[in-house]
Amino acid sequence: MVDFYPPTSPYRTGYLDTGDGNRIYYEELGNPDGKPALYVHGGPGAGSPLRPTRAWDPQAYRLVRYDQRNCGRSTPHASDPAADMSRNTTRHLIDDIELLREHLGVERWLLNGASWGSTLILAYAQAHPERVSEVVIQAVTTTSPAETEWLYRGAGRFQPEAWDRFRDGVPAAERDGDLLAAYARLMEHPDRAVRARAAVDWLAWEDAVISGEPHGIPGMYSDRDADAQIAFVRICAHFFSNGAWLDPDQLLRNAHRLAGIPAVLVHGRYDMGGPPQTAWELAKAWPGARLHIIDDAGHIGNDAAGQIIRDAIEEFKKD
Repeated sequence: MVDFYPPTSPYRTGYLDTGDGNRIYYEELGNPDGKPALYVHGGPGAGSPLRPTRAWDPQAYRLVRYDQRNCGRSTPHASDPAADMSRNTTRHLIDDIELLREHLGVERWLLNGASWGSTLILAYAQAHPERVSEVVIQAVTTTSPAETEWLYRGAGRFQPEAWDRFRDGVPAAERDGDLLAAYARLMEHPDRAVRARAAVDWLAWEDAVISGEPHGIPGMYSDRDADAQIAFVRICAHFFSNGAWLDPDQLLRNAHRLAGIPAVLVHGRYDMGGPPQTAWELAKAWPGARLHIIDDAGHIGNDAAGQIIRDAIEEFKKD
């Protein structure tokens, strides 16, 4: 069992020009000559952590963290209505990871992330399996239509009052239709007050879902400044209303492309935002994947889930 390492802050930061008007913030932590690893944040649109890392051996790993398009410290920021969201799709994000890998001179790297981060990791690894040494993910998602339907409608069976408020955040004429598309339209409204109100309503629903889980944290999603709230919800609504530009079940169907990549998958049994069925199906389809379903845990996990993640990172540093 591995304990936490001393806090490790970046030794280098930079911006990657994607060539289409976007600049991607990235930072490197640990040992410049260590084993390369990439942390892929969730959301989409949450941004990478601002705090030092303690899970990675700073002598063994060269850890890269970055902010995906239009969020965090990357520019342009999605809180700016002029930011062109048509240039932010799953394909763009896959290409950004590959461009970042080439820019940093990395041949292969371990990929780590959670939630939306797991979707992007799977999409990248299936597109570029030869560039991935190992995968460690928590809260497995593939952003399939069934998963987004559950999160933004089905889970309302457990939080009916909160879901009614979420539904009522869109115009009355759209409440019986595609709520994600309706929110995506609100997040493109020219009036900032409209965008801000829609972001608050969306995040209140996300908060309600996660607060009802074991070890849930009240206000987890809304605990960010106004610009970050708008960017987060604008990007989420943009991706989810478009099915993340993935075919239904694409990432499960193509899991055979991951053969030969060792993986540790961790999922809370009572993840209200994403029940463990997806993680179970992925593990069955992925040769070499080890799935840990954690009792008494939800989307954000618990101490036991965190320990498994740290142990996996420690195990893979030797390869």
